Amino acid sequence: MAGSRLPRQLFLQGVAAVFMFAFASLYTQIPGLYGPEGILPARRTLRPQGKGRWQQLWETPTLLWEAPRLGLDTAQGLELLSLLGALVALGALLLSPLRHPVIYLLLWAAYLSACQASGPGVPLFPVGLPAARDWLPGRAGGPAEASLPPQGGPPGQAGRGPAPRRPPLLAALTYHYETQCLPTPAAWFAHHLPVWLHKLSVVATFLIEIAVPPLFFAPIRRLRLAAFYSQVLLQVLIIITGNYNFFNLMTLVLTTALLDDQHLAAEPGHGSRKKTATSWPKALLATLSLLLELAVYGLLAYGTVHYFGLEVDWQQRTIHSRTTFTFHQFSQWLKTLTLPTVWLGVASLVWELLSALWRWTQVRGWLRKLSAVVQLSLVGTATVALFLISLVPYSYVEPGTHGRLWTGAHRLFGAVEHLQLANSYGLFRRMTGLGGRPEVVLEGSYDGHHWTEIEFMYKPGNLSRPPPVVVPHQPRLDWQMWFAALGPHTHSPWFTSLVLRLLQGKEPVIRLVQSQVARYPFHKQPPTYVRAQRYKYWFSQPGEQGQWWRRQWVEEFFPSVSLGDPTLETLLRQFGLQEKSPPRTRSANSTLAQALHWTRSQLSPLEAPALLWGLLMAVGAVRFVQALLAPCSLRSSPLAPVSGEKRRPASQKDSGAASEQATAAPNPCSSSSRTTRRKK
Repeated sequence: MAGSRLPRQLFLQGVAAVFMFAFASLYTQIPGLYGPEGILPARRTLRPQGKGRWQQLWETPTLLWEAPRLGLDTAQGLELLSLLGALVALGALLLSPLRHPVIYLLLWAAYLSACQASGPGVPLFPVGLPAARDWLPGRAGGPAEASLPPQGGPPGQAGRGPAPRRPPLLAALTYHYETQCLPTPAAWFAHHLPVWLHKLSVVATFLIEIAVPPLFFAPIRRLRLAAFYSQVLLQVLIIITGNYNFFNLMTLVLTTALLDDQHLAAEPGHGSRKKTATSWPKALLATLSLLLELAVYGLLAYGTVHYFGLEVDWQQRTIHSRTTFTFHQFSQWLKTLTLPTVWLGVASLVWELLSALWRWTQVRGWLRKLSAVVQLSLVGTATVALFLISLVPYSYVEPGTHGRLWTGAHRLFGAVEHLQLANSYGLFRRMTGLGGRPEVVLEGSYDGHHWTEIEFMYKPGNLSRPPPVVVPHQPRLDWQMWFAALGPHTHSPWFTSLVLRLLQGKEPVIRLVQSQVARYPFHKQPPTYVRAQRYKYWFSQPGEQGQWWRRQWVEEFFPSVSLGDPTLETLLRQFGLQEKSPPRTRSANSTLAQALHWTRSQLSPLEAPALLWGLLMAVGAVRFVQALLAPCSLRSSPLAPVSGEKRRPASQKDSGAASEQATAAPNPCSSSSRTTRRKK
């Protein structure tokens, strides 16, 4: 059976890369989001409540409580935490000794600490590691789930553009590309693909996200690899057509568990190895495995054709698809299969625990055996606990299964829920924007009569500007503007604070709107009045030169206000956003505060996507140099045992096989060493 050393290293590097992007992306936005002059200053949400130190830490688990001990305010502590997190993650990405459980525990603790800066109920800070709260962006299942009949959505505005209608099943992708949070230029082209191809894509999404995942547990290696590449295909297509930052990367990282050393190493000796006669039981097993594999593929093909009514129209060269099941039938099917999938997970976990126990019995020496049993006990207990916790959010998909879960799992989840060890994916359960993409457009004015639109860097606004590519950056303000447009402004209290900061002309917030302040229309003097309008946006049609979008006005989203306006003051008081006391100024003369200020001054001219792509290219360059300078022995032995694993003397038969493989696939490094010995 192929080993898992290379996939394990790939997984750890992938997790480190996600942490690096998450911390770096957050760092660029801290002053405008959580700084003293930001939209939601962190010092408001992290105030001591007069509780004991440990009780306070347990209820609000964040290392930012220690920022004052370092002479930093909360926002500066958040900057320090983000910088250290990005650097440690970068180190783990480049240096194998840093890929240690303690390092990843620290990274998790640092990101959890940073998440507390937004405070309860304030969604400016998506968690995203390893999942988010109920509104996680980048949900891979959005298009598939949205293809089910919607049970709500924004009501239509009579006489103000096309009225929303309930889409037929499989029609989700005719809306998805246009109405997703932050489309890419490729989304425009995908949106104009034929409708039959959109429907077929939804069928493929159902297949990949519902039928294929059970193959993750298949005993046949080729089935697991097929499941892996199907997930990769889906995630890559989502990345190309939507700016879902680092969330799709997380899914790709998780799927690396389906790989093995043999597949990743691509050893040259495997293809040229001499075929040897195999015993009839092995031949029979191989034949049965092949038949089972073909049966699985046939079952998937038959189920897809049957349940989605696939028909090929040779004259029009299209493939017609339609659902042959009702929503009720789908719910019943979900109810039938959810609990068995839980038991499938239990069986897989038990197998892994028994395998680990068997490996422990092979350890020699009482000291090593004692060390191994302590490690096995700790890791095994933590694994079982995390599995039980994860069952609760997993069962949200089917209420009946959720109610039948063991009560101990519910109690355990409730006790540690605030630590966000396991979360449910819940965004885009219903398709939005069926009558057009709702979009909020801010406007400023000096006299209250002549208004100038305030254009954001990433969200749709200017009709002639193409959608940007910002992945793996997570522009939190632009993202939240999409959510704000789905309802009244009172559902997004932070929006009132945004209006206030724009009226005050606070530069940190302006840099969230436009990183190059000179591009901001009111960079010389803050506007006297600010208001917001709600529009419906649609992708332009092919042939409309120089236009990416078209739009229609819907209604006023936020009334025209100015500083001191009674309406603004009432809203600020209603949402608890008024400044009750001036912020306490901390000395900026400390070495740490000066270092943070200098670092910010050096990095602030860079746009966030450019910074993250620069990090990625730097990592690529370092890895390339590492590969060139790596010792020949390491490059020639991709399946060498991991440090700390006990080496057992190979049997004569194994030694002969290894010798034969080495002869069949000579290594340039070893050949060079033999030449050197001959010269001696």
